[in-house]
Amino acid sequence: MQRAFNFGAGPAMLPAEVIKRIQDELFDWNGTGVSVMEIGHRTQQFQELLTNLQIKLRKVLDIPENYRIAMVTGGAQGQFDAIPMNILGSKTKADYFVTGTWSKKAADFAKKHAEVNIVTTATKSGIPARSEWKLSHDAAYVYYCPNETVDGIAFHEIPDVGDVPVVADLTSSIAYAPMDYSRFGLAFASAQKNLGIAGVTLVVAREDLINNPKPYTPNVWNYKVQSEQNSSLNTPPVFAIYVMDVMVDWIIAQGGVEGLGIVNRRKVAKLYDYIDNSSFYVNHVEKVYRSELNVPFNLANNEVLPKFLAEANAKGLKYLAGHISVGGGRASLYNAMPESAVDQLIEFMADFARRNG
Repeated sequence: MQRAFNFGAGPAMLPAEVIKRIQDELFDWNGTGVSVMEIGHRTQQFQELLTNLQIKLRKVLDIPENYRIAMVTGGAQGQFDAIPMNILGSKTKADYFVTGTWSKKAADFAKKHAEVNIVTTATKSGIPARSEWKLSHDAAYVYYCPNETVDGIAFHEIPDVGDVPVVADLTSSIAYAPMDYSRFGLAFASAQKNLGIAGVTLVVAREDLINNPKPYTPNVWNYKVQSEQNSSLNTPPVFAIYVMDVMVDWIIAQGGVEGLGIVNRRKVAKLYDYIDNSSFYVNHVEKVYRSELNVPFNLANNEVLPKFLAEANAKGLKYLAGHISVGGGRASLYNAMPESAVDQLIEFMADFARRNG
C-alpha cells in the first residue's frame, strides 16, 4: 500500500519506521506478553521507560541538569493555564508576545491569573522591530511562540528580554533543529507534531521556577509534583508516552536534531523558492519571519482552491487546506515529512499552475 503524505498541521505525519515498530510491538511489548496500551503505569517496565525516555530527551535536546522534565495531559491549551499557575509566584504580571493565533489564545487564558502585558503584536507579514517592544520591568516571565502554525510566522532567534525567564511554546518546533534550552525558563510541547501522537505534553522547566505554584494549582498540572512523581501522580497517557519514546529513537537514528535540522531547512527552502518564483502562488510573510515548518500560501485565483485540494488529495498529497481562519493553502513540513514528498508537492503545484493559470 502506498502511504499518503499528511501535510496537515496536526496531528501530523508519523515516520513509516515508527508505525512499523509500533505495529510489531503492539501485542507484546518488551516481552511482557501484554500490549503497551494495557500495561500498568506503575510497573517496573513502564517506570523504566519513563526514566530512560527522560535520559534520552536530555541528550537529544541538550536539556541542562537543573531543568525538570514532566509529561502531563491537557495539551497546549492546558498549559496556557498551568504556566501562570506554576511560575507567577508572588508576582502579578506576565509579558506576552502575540504573534499569531496560539500566542493570542495563551495571553487570553493567562488573563484569568495575571495582569497580561502585550509586548508586541505581529502583522500578517511579520513581527515588529525590537525597538517597538514594550517589555515590563516587573514581569514574572515573558511568553512567546517560536512558530505560529496558523499564520506561518516565526521567531528564528530566542528573544533577548534580559533576566526575565522566557517561556516558549515549542509544540510545533520541538526537535526540529537545535535549540539552547538554557535560554528558556520553561518550554513545553504537545507531542502530536514532532514527538508522536496527541495525548501527552512535554514540559521542561528550570527547577527554581516551579517551587511556588499557586495554591489552587491542580496536582495533575503541578510541574514540581509531576516531575517528582516521574509523571505518574495519576495514570499518564501510557500509549502516547510509549510513542514519544519510539519517536525519540527515530530522531536519534536520523542524526539527532542536528541532522534533522539540515534536512528540514533544505526541504522548506525548496518550497519557498518555488512559491517565490511562481506567479500563481504567493506567501505574504516577510522572508525574515517565515515559518520553517508551516508554509501558508494563496493561489492567484483562490476560486480554484477546491479543485487544487481535490486533485492534490487524489495524488496522496493530503490536508493542504489552510486554517479555517485564514483560508488558502498550507503545507506543514514536520520532521516525518520526507524531502521526496516536498519534491512531489512542488511538481504537482507547478503542473496545476500550468493548467489553471
